[in-house]
Amino acid sequence: MNVAPLLRHLGKLAAALTIVLVLVCAVMAGLARLGVQVPARAMTSVAWHGVLMLPVFFGALVSLERAVALQRAVYLLAPAGAIAAGVVLMAGAPPVAAQWLLIAAASVSLVASLQVLRKQPALHLGVLALAVLGWWSGNLVWALTGDVSSSVLCWLAFLVLTIAAERLELTRMLRLPRSARYLFFVPVVAMIAGVLWALWRPEEGTRLFAAAVVLLAVWLANYDIARRTVRQRALTRFIAVCLLGGYGWLALSGVLGLAGALMPGHPWHDAALHALTLGFVFSMVFGHAPVIVPALTRLPVKYHPLFYAPLAVLHAGLVMRVTGGLAELFWLRKAGGIAGAVALALFALTLIAAVLAARRERARRPGGRRISNPTRSS
Repeated sequence: MNVAPLLRHLGKLAAALTIVLVLVCAVMAGLARLGVQVPARAMTSVAWHGVLMLPVFFGALVSLERAVALQRAVYLLAPAGAIAAGVVLMAGAPPVAAQWLLIAAASVSLVASLQVLRKQPALHLGVLALAVLGWWSGNLVWALTGDVSSSVLCWLAFLVLTIAAERLELTRMLRLPRSARYLFFVPVVAMIAGVLWALWRPEEGTRLFAAAVVLLAVWLANYDIARRTVRQRALTRFIAVCLLGGYGWLALSGVLGLAGALMPGHPWHDAALHALTLGFVFSMVFGHAPVIVPALTRLPVKYHPLFYAPLAVLHAGLVMRVTGGLAELFWLRKAGGIAGAVALALFALTLIAAVLAARRERARRPGGRRISNPTRSS
């Protein structure tokens, strides 16, 4: 019996479960910052809420997905390094180890991205490489300065550009005007320029970054394939709804950022930051999890309309959180934060139920054939 494939599968499953643990700790740390009572052990991670969420959780998730797609075991060092950094922080150890683990993880991911780009030059792959460079740069800035807030813009660029690149790839299925691809360069170049400028002139650079976010949201809302797939049914429509709703939150974050809200210390900072991370990024996670989970874990997922329930709770909670932040109503902001955590837990339960339903259905089929999952055409 060849145990190598089994060991690789178990390794990927263990990595996925550890990534989920990091997310749980990050969410509890965020709740603690809002004054919610959490387990005492989680209180040690309060200062690292943003780090656990942005470079650790999303860094590990994105790099794991990339490593599985490339089918090279060496690239699994990237998610492993990010996960190890999270464990270091959650254990209460000095952050220097986590900083250099994250740099090493991003370096492996960057090498992988550049090698893929060299073999297959394409615009979306170039943007993906720039996204990973944003992750790497944010980790380096944190290590050199010790200031997490100085790295946030780099990490946000990593997430936004990663999603934008994946959506750009799918526009190849459409007959877009040539001008659309040229227009895509405008927010990407502006975003990179904003991140670099912010290292010297934080306020001006952050506002340029915010302007790029607005332009990108407009581009995605106009040219993304989700505008067409939202008219379809089942999982394809659900993904499109997640995407289109996320683009609205992305635009709002950019508009608030133009008013200075992406700067640390601004009274609307919480609203702008979570409109982007919860409203935009987690909407993408909700939409693509039924496709990503089978790819990473070989666990089938059966779509059910109940997937809309946690999505609705996520958006409702974010409305409360953003409104509370803008109106300076802390109780409403806190309620929105709790609702957001409930949405994530509810989505996890919905996903588990979908996996169990798929396994039951597959067991009833002759020969135990797998349930096919939709392609990335959404």
